[in-house]
Amino acid sequence: MPFFQIIPPGTRIDFVGRWRLCAALSLLLIGAGVAAIPLRGIQLGVDFAGGYQVIVHVEEGTKAGEDDTRAALASIGIPGANVTRLGEPAEGRFQVKFQAVEKIASYEIVPKLENELSKNFGPTQVESIDFVGPRVGDELRQAAILSMLIAFALVFVYVAFRFSLAYAPGAIIALIHDVLFTAAIFVILGWEFDLNVVAALLTIIGYSINDTIVIYDRIREKRAQRTSTDLTDVVNQSVNETLSRTILTAGATLLAVLALLFLGGPELRGFSAAMAIGIVVGSYSTVYVASPFMLLLERRQGRKLSPRAAAQ
Repeated sequence: MPFFQIIPPGTRIDFVGRWRLCAALSLLLIGAGVAAIPLRGIQLGVDFAGGYQVIVHVEEGTKAGEDDTRAALASIGIPGANVTRLGEPAEGRFQVKFQAVEKIASYEIVPKLENELSKNFGPTQVESIDFVGPRVGDELRQAAILSMLIAFALVFVYVAFRFSLAYAPGAIIALIHDVLFTAAIFVILGWEFDLNVVAALLTIIGYSINDTIVIYDRIREKRAQRTSTDLTDVVNQSVNETLSRTILTAGATLLAVLALLFLGGPELRGFSAAMAIGIVVGSYSTVYVASPFMLLLERRQGRKLSPRAAAQ
C-alpha cells in the first residue's frame, strides 16, 4: 500500500448512517450563532460599518500595548476602538479601527490621536488614515451578499448541468451550510466581519464545491457500474474510496492556511481564520450534507439517474 494512501482499501465507514447526528450538531452550532446575535451583535469591520482605519507609530522601545492604546483613545471620546499591534512589540506600530464619532470632526481626528498618544507614549506619528462612509459601507454589504447569491446560483446551474437536477440542491445546501457554520463561529467568538472575510467565504464556496464534485462523480460512476446495488451502499462506498484524497487535499491546504493564520499578521487573520474553518467544514459538509441530501432527494423522487447523466 502506498505510504500516502492513509485510508486502507476496503474501508467501509457508514457515513450515511450518521448524517442525522451530524445534521443535528450543525443546526445546533448555527442556532447558537443566531442566538448570539442579540447578545454579542455582529462585529462589522470598518469596510461595512463605516469609520476610520488608522496606522499609528509610537516611539520605539515604549511599553505601549493594545489595552493602553485603547484606553488612551477612550479618554478623548473614541470608545471601543479595535487596536491591533503590527510587527514586533519594539516597533511601536498599531492599527486602529473605529467608527466615526459625532463629537469629533474628521479634521480633528489626526491631531487628537497624535496629541493623546504622544502624551502617553512619547512622540507619535499617524502614518496613514483611511475613511469609509456609512453609505459606502452599506453598498459594500449589499455587494457582498449579492456576490454570494450569484455564486450559489452559478454553482446550482453547473451541478444540474454536469450531473442532474437531483444533485444540485444537496450541493447548494452544503455550501450554504459552510457559510452559515463559519459565520456562526465568528459571531459566537466576537470576531470581525470585513471584506477579507467575505473573500474567504467566497473562496470556501469554490473549495467546497470542488470536493463535492469529486464525490458526486464517483457516485455517478458507481451507479452506472452497479445498477442493482442499493443507493445507500453506493454513496458510502464512493465516500470511502475518495476519503484519502479528501483528507490529503484538505490537510495540505489547511497547513498553508494555518501558516497564514499564525504568521501572516493581523491584516490576514480574519481571512485565514475563516478559510481554516471553511476547509474543515467544507470537507465535512460534502460527506454529511451534500451526499445524504442527494440520496434523500433521489429516493423521494423515486427515480434513477437520467440516461444523459449516466452516459457522461
